[in-house]
Amino acid sequence: MKKTILLISMFVFTLLIFAQQAERKISIIPEPVSMVKKGGHFVFPDQVVVSISQAEKSNYLKNLVEERFSTAPGKRVVFVNSENSDNNADIVLLLNPIENNQIGDEGYTLQVTSDKVTIHANKSEGLIYGLQTLFQLLPPQIESNKKEDNVSWQVPQIEIVDYPRVGWRGLMLDVSRHFFTVDEVKKYIDNMVKYKFNMFHWHLTDDEGWRIEIKSLPKLTEVGAWRTEQIGWFGDFEQPDKDAPKNYGGFYTQDEIRDVINYALERNIQIMPEIDVPGHSSAVLAAYPELACFPESGDHFVRTGATFLDWNTGGRPEAIYENTLNPANDKVYEFMDKVITEVAALFPFEYIHTGGDEAPYTFWEKSSDVKELMERENLNTMAEVQSYFGKRVEQIILSKNKKMMGWDEILEGGITPTTGLMSWRGVEYGIEASNSGHMVVMSPTNYVYIDYMQGDIATEPRVYASLRLNQTYKFDPIPEGANEDYILGGQANLWTEQVYNIRQAEYMTWPRGFAVAESLWSPKANKDWDNFVAKTENHFNRFDYAKIKYSPAIYDPIVTVTKKGEDYYVALDPEIKGLEIYTSFDASTPDNFYPKYTEPQLIPRDAGIMRIITYRDDKPIGRLMSIQVDDLKKRVR
Repeated sequence: MKKTILLISMFVFTLLIFAQQAERKISIIPEPVSMVKKGGHFVFPDQVVVSISQAEKSNYLKNLVEERFSTAPGKRVVFVNSENSDNNADIVLLLNPIENNQIGDEGYTLQVTSDKVTIHANKSEGLIYGLQTLFQLLPPQIESNKKEDNVSWQVPQIEIVDYPRVGWRGLMLDVSRHFFTVDEVKKYIDNMVKYKFNMFHWHLTDDEGWRIEIKSLPKLTEVGAWRTEQIGWFGDFEQPDKDAPKNYGGFYTQDEIRDVINYALERNIQIMPEIDVPGHSSAVLAAYPELACFPESGDHFVRTGATFLDWNTGGRPEAIYENTLNPANDKVYEFMDKVITEVAALFPFEYIHTGGDEAPYTFWEKSSDVKELMERENLNTMAEVQSYFGKRVEQIILSKNKKMMGWDEILEGGITPTTGLMSWRGVEYGIEASNSGHMVVMSPTNYVYIDYMQGDIATEPRVYASLRLNQTYKFDPIPEGANEDYILGGQANLWTEQVYNIRQAEYMTWPRGFAVAESLWSPKANKDWDNFVAKTENHFNRFDYAKIKYSPAIYDPIVTVTKKGEDYYVALDPEIKGLEIYTSFDASTPDNFYPKYTEPQLIPRDAGIMRIITYRDDKPIGRLMSIQVDDLKKRVR
C-alpha cells in the first residue's frame, strides 16, 4: 500500500513539473524577428547527441553545448561531426550550404520539432546566437552552476527566424576609474554574448589610471596605473596626501590583452580599445610630466576621485589641475605614435577610439606654446586647436592601417572623412555626422548611460543623473533624420566612478542591458514594453540561478514632490503594472495592511521620515525605501 501511495505521489509530482514547464512563457531577449509556436515540446534525453558543422568556432560551440547540458541538467553530451549523420541527433547545428540572404552573417533559423532541435546559419556567429536562444527556451535552471533535479529539460516546438537590426551592438566598460581583473572582464563578456552583443568598448585610460602595458613607455604602468585608494562618494574626496601609498590599481599585460581579445572573438565579440586624449590624461602626465603645458607645476599625479575639474561652467569643464596633453609639443605626437603602434598591433578591430571628450582648455589658454601654435597654424579657437591635435593623431592611426573614432566633441573643430563618431551628448551630433558622411555609433546619455542611477536615490549609490529602465527601452539607434547608411549601430556605456567592483558593474548593467540589446537587435515594430517587462522578470529568475547581480528598481516607484502653498505632496508612480504601494510617515515599516497609496500624499507637518514598500499578489516585491522628509522637500519641482 505504501509503495502504491509513493508511486502515485511521484507520478503526480512529475505531472506537476511537466505542467509548470508547459505553462512557462517564452521569454527571449532580444525579441526575435519572427517566432511561430507549434504546440508540444521536445524533451532532451539523458544522452544528448549533437551534430555540428565544422564551423570556424566549432570548438567553442562544442564547449558551450557541453557545459550547459552537462552542468545543470546532468546530461551526457556526444558530438557527431559528420554532416550526414544528423538523423539521430537531438541538436543539429548546420552551416547553410547556400547562403540565406535574409539572415546575413549573424542571423539564424531555429526549429524545434517533437524529435530534435535544428539551428541553421550562414556563419558560426549565427550558430552561437541560435544556441543562446535555445538556452533561453530551456527552464531558467539551465543557468545554474550545479546539477538541478526535478526539472523537465524540455523546449517548446517552435520556428524562429532571427537576425540583427544593426551591426554594432555594444557595451562599454570603464576599467580606469576602478580596475577589473581579466577574469572579471571575461565574465562581463560572457554575459554580453547571452544577449547577442558583439562589441566590447574597453575604456583603458583616464585620469584615474592607465591600464594597458606599453612596452616602449614603461612608466605608464609603473606610475600611471597606481593611485592612493579612496572609498566613498567619488568626486567628493578630499585631496590625498602626496606621500600616501599608491597601492590601488592595476593594468593588463599585452599577453593578457591578447588572451581577452581571443576570448571575446571566440564569442563573436570585437574589442575596441580607447586611449582617451588629449584630456583625461592625468595618469599620462603623472608618468611623463614633460608632455604637459606646465610640466614643472608639481601637480601631476594619478587622480583619486578628489575634485580637479570645475563642472559648474554650463559646458566644457574648467580645469583646477592640468589634465591635458600639450598639443604644441612634438614629443606628445612621438608619445602617441609609440602608444598607437603597440595598440594597433594588439587589437585586430579596425577602429581605435581616442576619446576627445571633456578636454578643458584652461591650461591651453595660459600656454605660450599653444599661442605660438595658433599663430603658426592660423588657428582661431581652442576647438580648432583640439581639431589640430585630433587630425595629427588620426594620421598616426591611419599609418597603422586603423581608423579613428572619438566622442562627439571632435566635431567642434571639424573632422576628417575617415573619422568615426560616437554620439553621447544626445542624438543630434550623430544625426549631423551621419548626414555629412561620417560613420556613427549612437550612445546618447539620455538613453544608454548606464552609470546613471536606475532607481530612487534612497536605494542607489548617488550619481548626478537618473535613467530608468523604461527610458532605456525607448532607445532607437537609428533616430529620425539620421542617414541610416552611416549608422553603424549603438552601445551603452558604463563609467565606473561609483562602481567599485564587478558585482556592482553587473547591477548597473542589468536589466538595462536587456533593453539596449532588444533596441539594437530586434525590429522596432517587435518592441513591446509590457511584454519586455514580463521577459525581464523571467530573466531575473535566470540570473538568480546564475548568481548574477541585477537591479530590482522596476519594482520601486518613481518619487516626485510638489509644493502647494506651505504644504508638500509626495507622488508615487510605479514603473510597471500590477503593483500596490503602501507608505508610512510614523517611522514604522509599512506592509499591505497599511492604507494603500492612491493619490499624492500630504507630508504631515511634524513627520521626519517616509517609508515606502510595493506589493504584488499580497507579497512584498519592492525594496523598503526610507527617505528623510528634509530630503523629500529638497526634491520639489
